Amino acid sequence: MRVCLSSMVSMARLFTHAALIAMSCVMPLAAQEAKPPSLPILFDARERLPKPDLSSLVRLRFLTSIDFPPFNFLDQNGKLTGFHVELARKICDELAIADKCQIQALPFGELQGALAASQGDAVIAGVSVTPELRKSFAFSRPFLMLPARFVRNVRASINGTTAAALAGRPVGVVKGTAHEAMMAAFFPAIKPVPFDDKDALLAALKEGKVDAAFADGLQLSFWVSSPAAEKCCAIFDGPYLSQQFLGEGLTIMLRQQDADLTAAINHALAMLSRDGRLQEIYLRYFPYGLY
Repeated sequence: MRVCLSSMVSMARLFTHAALIAMSCVMPLAAQEAKPPSLPILFDARERLPKPDLSSLVRLRFLTSIDFPPFNFLDQNGKLTGFHVELARKICDELAIADKCQIQALPFGELQGALAASQGDAVIAGVSVTPELRKSFAFSRPFLMLPARFVRNVRASINGTTAAALAGRPVGVVKGTAHEAMMAAFFPAIKPVPFDDKDALLAALKEGKVDAAFADGLQLSFWVSSPAAEKCCAIFDGPYLSQQFLGEGLTIMLRQQDADLTAAINHALAMLSRDGRLQEIYLRYFPYGLY
């Protein structure tokens, strides 16, 4: 399963890099009115993560895929790019091993086996952290949390700017998802309207059959700014984060025996977070923000 949000699996398959490029050129009204909030800091400034000696490292091979935009995909020139790809390069720069770094793309389903067989050293592709995987692999500290968000139909008469204004109102959600469970737990006063899938949910929101929807913030941020939404809707309140419902966040998967490499990557991620370089990459691929 890909990433901590189950709905992200379908998003990765539905969006091509061409569509994302087109979407990024269309700015929703809400995005014009305010700058995107900063990326949440996931590393305590007081925490000191040691930097192991990697002088004996022959090479560091990052494995990723090409079907998870905007995290990893092929650009219009067929070049591997994306948030994960740039982050891997920055990690190598921070560890002063750029000359030893390689980034290779494989089908997503082959990544776990390739890492186990030592055909690569680290997987950076949105692999969901699960108790089962932790039995066989190690994971870096999370570097990005993917929030849940509300999106509202701009024609709906909603008096207020917070989720409290949705109390008693019909809000769509895809049934059987983490977002359905999270909305019930966090917002019991909202009237949930379940849909079979994301397409049906967004179509109903666009047509005004529900006043708002609750889903993955990444999907929603791209959808509201796309031509498909026809400027019907806007992100509303939030973001909402929950490890219980949404998982640990995006991490890098490594072999358990590579403890020094895992520690080195954690050190690099902390440094990139603290000095703003992680924020720069984030804004490049999420110019209107997830938060």
